[in-house]
Amino acid sequence: MKGLDSFNLDIKKCLFELEEFENLLLNNKELKESKDILPFFKQRLHLSAFIGFYVPQIIRFNQIKHEFTFFGDFRADLAIGDSVNNTYCFIEFEDATEDSIFVEKGRSTSDWSPRFEHGFSQIIDWFWKIDDFKNTSLARSIFGSENIEFYGILVIGRDDFLSEVDKTRLKWRLNKVLVDSRKVICITFDQLARDMRDRLSLYPLIYEAESEAEQNISTDNSDLS
Repeated sequence: MKGLDSFNLDIKKCLFELEEFENLLLNNKELKESKDILPFFKQRLHLSAFIGFYVPQIIRFNQIKHEFTFFGDFRADLAIGDSVNNTYCFIEFEDATEDSIFVEKGRSTSDWSPRFEHGFSQIIDWFWKIDDFKNTSLARSIFGSENIEFYGILVIGRDDFLSEVDKTRLKWRLNKVLVDSRKVICITFDQLARDMRDRLSLYPLIYEAESEAEQNISTDNSDLS
């Protein structure tokens, strides 16, 4: 059983791929998992890897694997890791259609959709499987450590298909529901694009601050000489 592949994140390439993602969302009202979403992300490794920013302990984004298999039984659409911090997140992509998250049942409050419950249950099974195999030599052969930290992300649906009440319900579930004391992040594809844009917008500020600091050090050294 193979582990994740080594990877080096390129922020410039990630920004370019994010623009492609934003255009995909702009030009398509609905997206299907197998037809549209999985092929798109498989061809954009830098964008895929950067999804790991939702996990604070993932700093390096130095491991990645599409269609990652959990000990032979379950498969995540995407796995991202930081091999130094031994932290990983496993991602399930689902359809981005009108009934992906909620379905109308003739009541005032819509029901959680079978698609959403399927995706969420997938992540629960992943957590169970990892917990069952942790502290084993097989876990070490896959992750390089017998003890890892891990998180789950479910990306599903579109903002335009959600009422304000349903958005509140989704946010509540994101903030309140824990699986084995771990939060499962549940977001729409639109939210994913916005969050990535916001996070990537900080990088020029970081580079600017680092450049300014280097110039100050250089000036200080010149003064000393």
